[in-house]
Amino acid sequence: MKLHFQHPPFSFEFVRILGEAVAGGSDINECFATAARITEGDFESWHQAWKETAERIHQTAVACLARGHPVSAREAFLRASNYYRCAEFFMHMEIGVTDPRARATYEKSVACFGQALPLLPFPAEEVSIPYEGAALPAYFFQVGESGKARPTLLVHGGYDSTMEEQYFETVPAALQRGYNCLTFEGPGQGRLIRQHDLPFRPDWENVVTPVVDYALTRPEVDPARLCLEGRSLGGYLAPRAAAFEHRLAACVAIDGVFSLMPAQFEALVNRSRPISEEHITAGLEQAMRQSPVMRWAICQGMWTMQAGSLADFARQAASYTLEGLAGQVTCPTLVCDAEQDHFFAGQPQRLHEALRCPKTYLRFTAEDAAEEHCHAGAALVLNQRVFDWLDETLKA
Repeated sequence: MKLHFQHPPFSFEFVRILGEAVAGGSDINECFATAARITEGDFESWHQAWKETAERIHQTAVACLARGHPVSAREAFLRASNYYRCAEFFMHMEIGVTDPRARATYEKSVACFGQALPLLPFPAEEVSIPYEGAALPAYFFQVGESGKARPTLLVHGGYDSTMEEQYFETVPAALQRGYNCLTFEGPGQGRLIRQHDLPFRPDWENVVTPVVDYALTRPEVDPARLCLEGRSLGGYLAPRAAAFEHRLAACVAIDGVFSLMPAQFEALVNRSRPISEEHITAGLEQAMRQSPVMRWAICQGMWTMQAGSLADFARQAASYTLEGLAGQVTCPTLVCDAEQDHFFAGQPQRLHEALRCPKTYLRFTAEDAAEEHCHAGAALVLNQRVFDWLDETLKA
């Protein structure tokens, strides 16, 4: 669905932020006014336009707070946070080069969200989860202040999202339905890659288990109704964790990913006869030239995996597979699929077929207006179906 841009990455990211308006992550006309200032396919104009919008709304938030209007301030801080996230999104598009403005732009996104946090109409706090001598950043959102043990959804993103963005995609929907929500970031994501240089790891159970340990220390969390949701690459990461972490009552993959590597690259890297780095490099370079989506995906992976070369990236990516592991998942699992997914077409079916646990396959189509990757622009439809499934699964 192309609403403004023809450039595929720009088109998808525009639909993505536009769809987050339903949870206060944007305002529709602000998005279209910003898009009108962007040159098709020009990453610098994308950055400048979203930065300008973010700064303007940020100033509004500060002024509203100073004048004693907390609701107005909260709404503006949340939008500014998401606009700064957009401004930073394409600042890692050159292999081995990070735009020096990227970190400051990202940190403004985090700071704006932090200023909104105490203004939210429900209990919300930033927490730190012990992790291998370091810490995982997280936010814990509660339905109410009663301390009652409730079903709780652990939420992480994938290849490029932040836990601040996870708020707009999931948290209000969860709270309205009686679920506490804990959003968190692991290595390769958000603060851990930008501030601590911790790259992605395929063995995501080592990330999720400390989160489960932490969640179970909280009296607000019902241990029998603790669920995990992962989005995008998280559609691999969450089932991978569930294959080892058996304290989960349910797992949701939006959308399901069996293997990070496209089939043609899996074959290239995994041949029984070793293939030269030159051959792998040439194949990935050609893919980057032919497809702006592949250019973004490879550059993002080189950065978040801290790969030393294109061949190193390819070999690392090939290790993100549920081959031989999907059958170890024991909790009920929901595998979502998108009819026009431009990243992981065919992957949800592979994951669903490999699972041996109670499982549900849920396909979203253009008729649903939810056909994009991770159902961008269709948050209400997605959350309705996911939470209805969770409600029915936890009651079973």
